[in-house]
Amino acid sequence: MSLIENPSDTSDTCCRTTRRNVIGAVAALAAAPAIGLAAEPTAAASASPETLSPDQALKEIMDGNARFVAGAPTAHTKDLAIVKARAAEGQWPIVGVLSCADSRVPVEMVFDEPIGRLFVTRVAGNITTPEIIASLEYGIAVLGIKAVVVMGHSNCGAVKAAIENPEVPGQISALFPAILPAVYMSGSADPMVVTRQNAVIQAATLINSSPVVEGKVKAGELKVVPAVYDVATGKVELLPIPPAMRMNK
Repeated sequence: MSLIENPSDTSDTCCRTTRRNVIGAVAALAAAPAIGLAAEPTAAASASPETLSPDQALKEIMDGNARFVAGAPTAHTKDLAIVKARAAEGQWPIVGVLSCADSRVPVEMVFDEPIGRLFVTRVAGNITTPEIIASLEYGIAVLGIKAVVVMGHSNCGAVKAAIENPEVPGQISALFPAILPAVYMSGSADPMVVTRQNAVIQAATLINSSPVVEGKVKAGELKVVPAVYDVATGKVELLPIPPAMRMNK
């Protein structure tokens, strides 16, 4: 039993079964020539997902972040060619990214990747909702991404709000319960400390709550990595998931 899942929640088993059925159906549709969702990359892109290991995929995007930090990006020189040649036909992402919706976190720029190379899901606080999990499962099971980066960032408003728990309009407070475990586990009111803990918890939750993700991780075909992005420096730091928070072997 994982530390993230609720063993008494029988709806989780139902959801898992449903997800398996949906992923199988979508995979079958994606294989049809008329759909073309898993188009092969062109010469303008780098290697296809099938030729990369999870470590190689992570290295590619971290090399891109180094170029971004150094002020020497190259992705912008490839985008136009990719859009004209194949973007209308399909996509060939190698890495999925779960990031915050914050406008200061332009994911493709941060990793210096061209169009079609990253499968990005965004939500305030970079939390793992059922919709986010389903989206990433599609990227993994159908598109063949080899790694998922769950990326928080410095000065995150959602994290600060969860710590302070103020009165907020509309449904903003619906974000707080998913972030509160990071507040409790970190034992800190420092937003950056909580942000780091939240990235780790959300990455562990993604693994432990999805049979698609868990199966690929166990098989060595996928890596799920927490990370934090510094909006001041542009640097991305990868974080470890403690053994106690990983899925059962």
